Amino acid sequence: MTRDNNQSFSLKLAALIGEIYPEIDASIMASQVIDTFFPEGTHRRKRGRAPGNGQWSERDSLLITYGNSFVDGQHKPLDLLYDFLHRHLKGVIAGVHILPFFPYTSDDGFSVTDYYAVNPVLGDWADISRIATDFKLMSDLVLNHVSSQSKWFNAYLQGHEPYDRFFFEADPTDDLGSVVRPRTHPLLRDVETANGPRHVWCTFSHDQVDLNFANPEVLLEFLRVMRVHIEKGVRIIRLDAVAFLWKEVGTSCIHLPQTHAIVRLMRLLADYALEPVILLTETNVPNAENLSYFGNRNEAHSVYNFSLPPLVLHAMMAGTARVLNRWQGTMPPAQMGCAYLNFTASHDGIGMRPAEGLLEAEEQARVIEKVRDFGGQVSMRALPGGGEAPYELNITWYDAMKGTFSGTDQWQFDRFMASQTLIMALEGIPAIYVQALLGAPNDTEGVEKSGQNRAINRHRWDYADLNARLDDPESTQSRVLHELLRRMSVRRRQKAFHPNATQFTLQIDERLFGLWRQSLERDQSIFALHNVSADSLVISPQAINLIDGADWVDLLSGEKIDHASTEISFAPYQCRWITNRV
Repeated sequence: MTRDNNQSFSLKLAALIGEIYPEIDASIMASQVIDTFFPEGTHRRKRGRAPGNGQWSERDSLLITYGNSFVDGQHKPLDLLYDFLHRHLKGVIAGVHILPFFPYTSDDGFSVTDYYAVNPVLGDWADISRIATDFKLMSDLVLNHVSSQSKWFNAYLQGHEPYDRFFFEADPTDDLGSVVRPRTHPLLRDVETANGPRHVWCTFSHDQVDLNFANPEVLLEFLRVMRVHIEKGVRIIRLDAVAFLWKEVGTSCIHLPQTHAIVRLMRLLADYALEPVILLTETNVPNAENLSYFGNRNEAHSVYNFSLPPLVLHAMMAGTARVLNRWQGTMPPAQMGCAYLNFTASHDGIGMRPAEGLLEAEEQARVIEKVRDFGGQVSMRALPGGGEAPYELNITWYDAMKGTFSGTDQWQFDRFMASQTLIMALEGIPAIYVQALLGAPNDTEGVEKSGQNRAINRHRWDYADLNARLDDPESTQSRVLHELLRRMSVRRRQKAFHPNATQFTLQIDERLFGLWRQSLERDQSIFALHNVSADSLVISPQAINLIDGADWVDLLSGEKIDHASTEISFAPYQCRWITNRV
């Protein structure tokens, strides 16, 4: 790196540090940050990456899975995951998000005891790196909190430096009435330390103690963790629960300016890393708050499209895309160098906060009632000033597709497929959770054993039994997997499905969720039309402006579409991707 470029990088870094820690010498800490993230022997780019859309393409997609989603009692779970990826997904799914694979004490991995180790029950770093060789690997940076049984917290309790200042403390008499809460338990936990009694902050559970990022040493420690993960092959870093990172008593303690500045600092480091590193923020919050993490093309490369799951769920239950269409029509395209991550199901529940302001309370109540009818659960959060509200719905996506507001019916498979197909067509990168990929039913036994609502959608598959199911073409698992992969295979060959290709929302019939996508080169158009109802529909080709002089074909069925014909028909839940270029 030339002197001028090095100086420019250092100045940008120091400016960000000044926003986060105005009381310290920013130039000194900038040097510490550089030495931490780019230790001796680590190369970095001469210039930071300019925002651009070349870091992903229409061929990109992600599987979300736990490291032990597949078990057999004989092999390491990461070996089984490797086998599953190569046997079924190679050449179709480009990346894999392995949910926290570190030693932990609770929350299925999100209460970490050691950020530098792989849980030996799963395997080791060699197993992680082997998967990263063939798939774009995402890992979790669980940076808001750490396990109460971790070395860091035990050292804090004993008063050992530097950990004696690693955790956020407050007093029960403090003004905490404005704090935004994702859970209902008491926010503070009283503990005895070598320095006397203390009350530590616990956003998510009393086993997950919040870290104090007002201490610069905490930030430096997580930059070391990031560097280790990058060296092990991780290329997408998911910033877990990042919205809650910075706390100030008397505020909401969510989305504070210092939090955004820390994300910008991490983005700056990622842009100067020799390796192509993508930052993804996990902020399960209302839509406008979520989008703020794109910053001005200088924060997250990608954000979860959190409003999508509850709105798709509502559309499928209501048999109308009216709300979904209205919302999508107001969504801004991702900025240059940014992309949405589109999903329906995840390891967590279906968040209801992202539906705030989008779905009327009466409609939310109808969805909640039907989720319960279909065997699901509802998890609550505490409201500022008292009271509770639904935080998330806990159900597998396949069982959420059992029926509509009218009750169960015969369209579960078709409805499920429609819900996943529209995700594939939408601007952004599609991500599918392993339980949805396999059409998993509710794991009610898991809920009973663990006492945790989220266990309903975290089934561990016996690998031999799963393979037997996948070999049976009549099984739900085989039908779902093979049809999803068929549609994903079609998608990844279409330039108009580049994550940043042009998109317009089509307003044709409220039972259709329609999109027009055009490739960046403008040589392909796709009219992606998805029937979200159990009705048979007919539309005119003129309704979507199919032009003369082009040969139009439905990519999903292979059917030729005549622009001069009088109608295009849709069976219940049928999806059509009509294009002029195959």
